[in-house]
Amino acid sequence: MEYGIFGLIILVLDIYAIYQTLTSGASTVAKIVWTLAILILPVLGFIAWLVAGPRGGNRVHI
Repeated sequence: MEYGIFGLIILVLDIYAIYQTLTSGASTVAKIVWTLAILILPVLGFIAWLVAGPRGGNRVHI
């Protein structure tokens, strides 16, 4: 049970990232690519999504 809590946290974060990706305004291809990246590489895919993933349509442009 060493990685139980860590695994659960990663699962919750990945589900959140996938939900945010699928509800974003990105193209269908981008949604599929990001979802596959998060599913295939859960930790690295989530980190990449945080850095460069599709954003929602309500960003403030300054």
